[in-house]
Amino acid sequence: MATARTAKVKTPAALIRPLVTPEGVDLRVKLADAGTRASGFLLDVVIIIVAAVVVSLVALFGLAGLGFQDAQPLFIVWVIFIFFLRNAYFIAFEAGRRAATPGKRMVGVRVASRSGAGLTIDQVIARNLMREIEVFLPLSILASRASADVADTLTTIFGLVWALLFSLFPLFNRDRLRIGDLLAGTWVVEAPKVALVEDLSLRKDPVAVRFQFSAAQLDAYGIAELQKLEEVLRRDDYSALKAVAETISRKIGAKVEPIDSKAFLTAYYGELRAHLERKLLLGNRKADKYAR
Repeated sequence: MATARTAKVKTPAALIRPLVTPEGVDLRVKLADAGTRASGFLLDVVIIIVAAVVVSLVALFGLAGLGFQDAQPLFIVWVIFIFFLRNAYFIAFEAGRRAATPGKRMVGVRVASRSGAGLTIDQVIARNLMREIEVFLPLSILASRASADVADTLTTIFGLVWALLFSLFPLFNRDRLRIGDLLAGTWVVEAPKVALVEDLSLRKDPVAVRFQFSAAQLDAYGIAELQKLEEVLRRDDYSALKAVAETISRKIGAKVEPIDSKAFLTAYYGELRAHLERKLLLGNRKADKYAR
């Protein structure tokens, strides 16, 4: 019994990594295992296929009157559309506030920058375009040759080995990274669903109402820090809350007791979010604390 209990404790610990925010706070994230990542990816592929089938059926009905020769150029357009559909799907969702596609959200994981800073659009684009080379390109070649009845054994083996080598790459490095993650400086971490009664910015904390912030205090941080602050609040770890509250209060010249750290951060999060949204409406939203 003691051995089994020890194994349960050690296995998750092998995937724990330090993630130091720009404020110097270690959030200690847990990397998603290969099985979870594969499950999330397959769910996303199913969603993409369903969307592609629906669009294709609509297009076929609309083109029912055209002959095959007339429809050939439209097939090329369809192939290009599918390419943009799958890439736009992954990039749009991962570049969003949750940094996760619907498939990733279902299995409880998200993309994060290994530097601890906010995830940038460049990183999202790099990691997802690399997936074309890793998976979709060899599979597309196999599918096209099979549809043209020119597929041979050597081509099939080459395509499958290519796809498998890249797909299994996360199993052979300790951080469970894809080639795309290595190039983009990202990793996929666990983000279990947290039961929240309401949006963080709408929480009513009886202590939080005591804290009021000036425009100058809110200007100290930008979008990247807002996202990290949301992660800290959702994680609800006392040590991280205390460390972040001390850092922010020191930077903006506020005073907060350790026991009020969560209330202080909740209040600051709500006001900072509203402040940034107002600035967005005026066309001037601060990307991070270094932006002017």
